[in-house]
Amino acid sequence: MGVSSGGFCVKKRGFNLRKWCDEWILAGRGIILATREKKFWIGFGVSFLFFGTLMNLLAGGTGKFQLMWAVGFPKCLEILGSAIIGVIGVNVPFLEWVPVAMLAVLQGILIGLIVLLWEKKRNGQAADNQTDNAENVQKAGIVAGLIALGAGCPTCGTTLLAPLFGTIFSSGGMAVTGAVSG
Repeated sequence: MGVSSGGFCVKKRGFNLRKWCDEWILAGRGIILATREKKFWIGFGVSFLFFGTLMNLLAGGTGKFQLMWAVGFPKCLEILGSAIIGVIGVNVPFLEWVPVAMLAVLQGILIGLIVLLWEKKRNGQAADNQTDNAENVQKAGIVAGLIALGAGCPTCGTTLLAPLFGTIFSSGGMAVTGAVSG
C-alpha cells in the first residue's frame, strides 16, 4: 500500500504488531538455543553476579561505597558479601529486589549472548582464516560498552561502565567512549 507522490511510490510506515511479535518469538528461540552452550552460562553467571552486586550496592545511593571506604577491610568484605547474596534476594526487601534481579538477568543474558557470539565467530574464523581475531575482540568490546550504556543509569553507564569495558576489550572502545561521552 503506497501513496503516489509525483511519480514516486512512498510506503506508509507504522507499527506492525505481527512483525513485532515474530521478532520477539525469534529472539526468545535464540536465547533458548544459546542456553544449551556452556560459554553462555559462564558469561551469564559472571555478568549476573557483577551487575547484580553493583546494582545492590547502588540501590540506596552511593552510601554503601562511602561506607566501604570509611570502614576497615573486614567490614568492607562484609558489605560486599551482603550485596552479593542480595542478588538472589537474601536480606533484601522484595520490592527492591525484583527490579535489580530483572535488570541483572537481562544484563546477564545480553553479555552471555555476546560471549557466545564472540566464541562462535572466533571458532568460525579459525576454520576459515578470513578475519583477524583482534577485530572480533574489538567489535565485542564496542557492543559490550553499548550494552553497559543501557544498564539502567545512563550517567553511570556513560561515565563508569563504557570506558571500563572499552579499555578491557578493545583499544577502539576509547574512541567510541569519547564520542558518546561528548
